Amino acid sequence: MSSSDIILETRDLTKEFKGFVAVSKVNLQVRRGTIHALIGPNGAGKTTCFNLLTKFLIPTAGQILFEGQDITAEAPAHIARRGVIRSFQISAVFPHLTVLENVRVALQRKLGSSFQFWRSDRLLAALDDRARQLLAEVDLEKYAQLTAVELSYGRKRALEIATTLAMEPKLMLLDEPTQGMGLEDVDRIRQLIKKVAADRTVLMVEHNMSVVASIADTITVLQRGATLAEGPYEVVSRNPAVIEAYMGSAQTELVGAH
Repeated sequence: MSSSDIILETRDLTKEFKGFVAVSKVNLQVRRGTIHALIGPNGAGKTTCFNLLTKFLIPTAGQILFEGQDITAEAPAHIARRGVIRSFQISAVFPHLTVLENVRVALQRKLGSSFQFWRSDRLLAALDDRARQLLAEVDLEKYAQLTAVELSYGRKRALEIATTLAMEPKLMLLDEPTQGMGLEDVDRIRQLIKKVAADRTVLMVEHNMSVVASIADTITVLQRGATLAEGPYEVVSRNPAVIEAYMGSAQTELVGAH
């Protein structure tokens, strides 16, 4: 694998909280144009890892490289400008704006004219074509004039993906994209992630093993903050150490996810 294939890399990434090691010497390599899933039992360090990558937390030790550049010391806003965009946490969905207006606000953020609600409608209408394209990409075009609060939970998540896409991410970080969803919404979001990942790179934290099994190219399993296993689902799901880490009902879920 050449270094140009790697869009994101961590080297011995470590985070300690008052003597507790939440993330321990994690070495990730995320290949460009793939879906890479970060999984593990509760408390494995997945969210902490995400917070380190987006600089919501400062690493205790180790390095983060994006497109070959060391970004370990960079501020969150600078990392976002590089194209590392985290969905479902920083993507703003305003409940009382329409679906179209939500995407338009995200497009304004990208242009650096964020949240100028007082701009004339004529100027904002120039963004409508792109906003509609993004809504079409996430199958929300026919809901453009609904307010966001009227959307179902799954469609709100789809809108959050659209606002993330408006930021033109090179790397999309999806944090538990199907959490709290019913089967129909889970399937919609799964298909949507696969669709938007066709020409992008996605790194996701996800509990739902059937989602991971069906769309992830590579899976990294964390346990107690350290990497337990890595590889395609077929290999990882049969790893005895991974099965033991998940135990009981989660073990059944892990192996039976296909």
